[in-house]
Amino acid sequence: MMPGLTARVHDTYIAGEGVLHATLFGLVSLANLRGTPEIAQGELMRFFAEAAFYPTALLPSQGVQWKAIDDLSAKATLIDGATAVTLLFRFDKNGLIESVRAEARGRTVAGVVIPTPWEVRWSAYELRDGMCIPTEGEVAWLLPEEPKPYFRGCVTSLRYDFA
Repeated sequence: MMPGLTARVHDTYIAGEGVLHATLFGLVSLANLRGTPEIAQGELMRFFAEAAFYPTALLPSQGVQWKAIDDLSAKATLIDGATAVTLLFRFDKNGLIESVRAEARGRTVAGVVIPTPWEVRWSAYELRDGMCIPTEGEVAWLLPEEPKPYFRGCVTSLRYDFA
């Protein structure tokens, strides 16, 4: 948001339901969205794009269906109950995910959900606990005039609990 302002965001997809709850300083509610098919689909898209942090979740054995587009891109579909999402994954020459894109993810504008192209860009891959993961990322709405990034972040620590 602005320097010095702390925003907390609870962004999740659990058992078919998407939840987005954002607060200022953990006290003032900025958004509290849940319970609609559009929110569920958007949160499943976010989960799917973030699977770059736990790449084994992208295996066909985990329910992901892949369809090659060319040597450096593929569409992947994930279905959970009544919610299905398909995203375009683009890879670099080493097979690492460069970007994940949805042609239409629900963007809330003045209380109305508008399908909007959306993209996550991943970079700065490192080996962590035996898995090669991105340590930097940016998320943006791809608006007609220009991309509008709304999140940039880097991994400062990460721990996997293996079963």
